[in-house]
Amino acid sequence: MPVIEVNHLRKQYGDTVAVRDVSFAVERGEIFGILGPNGAGKTTTVECVAGLRTPDGGTISVLGREARDPELRRLVGVQLQESQLPEKLSVQEALELYRTFYPDPADWRALARELGLTEKLGTRYGKLSGGQKQRLSIALALIGNPKIAILDELTTGLDPQARRDTWALIESIRDTGVTIVLVTHFMEEAERLCDRIAVIDRGQVVALDTPAGLVAGIAVEQTIRFRPSQPFDDALLTKLTEVREVRHHGSQLEVVGTGNLLHAVTSVLATHQIIANDLRIEQASLDDAFVRLTGRDGTE
Repeated sequence: MPVIEVNHLRKQYGDTVAVRDVSFAVERGEIFGILGPNGAGKTTTVECVAGLRTPDGGTISVLGREARDPELRRLVGVQLQESQLPEKLSVQEALELYRTFYPDPADWRALARELGLTEKLGTRYGKLSGGQKQRLSIALALIGNPKIAILDELTTGLDPQARRDTWALIESIRDTGVTIVLVTHFMEEAERLCDRIAVIDRGQVVALDTPAGLVAGIAVEQTIRFRPSQPFDDALLTKLTEVREVRHHGSQLEVVGTGNLLHAVTSVLATHQIIANDLRIEQASLDDAFVRLTGRDGTE
């Protein structure tokens, strides 16, 4: 039984259709990712799931309840893309206040430690950096020991180390049985964390699969780059069924093809005693799949 079911969701603001027709289901205990270009309808979708906006059409079920059921406030933690607290409220005061909203809160000191906020407990909200505010927002979303955590642009504003630390925290929380809905534009983040991903573009789901499944579905060719130890005739490689094209970039050779390209190329080179120096192979990534599905990269 899915813990979240969204069917034909629609949301419009005036003449602007933010969400046209979105449907997906989230299974218990998974990290479900939502990807899409800016303005695709990602945030509106999760705000409807969180009960913060009323849909204009479709249905949403969360833990077997209607999404705007007040009881879900104790069961679903939300970290919004943008949020504010009173500027004079300290980090510790915010954590202690929020824990009183829940019957079985998490240890706020442990959350502060895991999110690198221990040294900022006495700092007022207005004095925090953007990254520190983001960490506090994550802590407040998790302090109620939710069954579901909705995290919108989880690591925006965090430095690379803080981002990886936060990923480890999210994985550890998932391991306790919490279901996580993650909105992100970081492809590396989605590829590492998500069990499945819905790609939303122009208010509709254009693909839904595992990260590996999305990549496999676009069937992008492989590219091998290397510097040969000695010159040779391109026909040596172009005659191979796996090779589509050979390109020259100065002393570097670029071989484009499909199938078991690497084995085919290196076997021929070895037979002719040619060494492939600085060899690199580039295969399709989630970023490639995203561009192919939406026609845009995640930063647009």
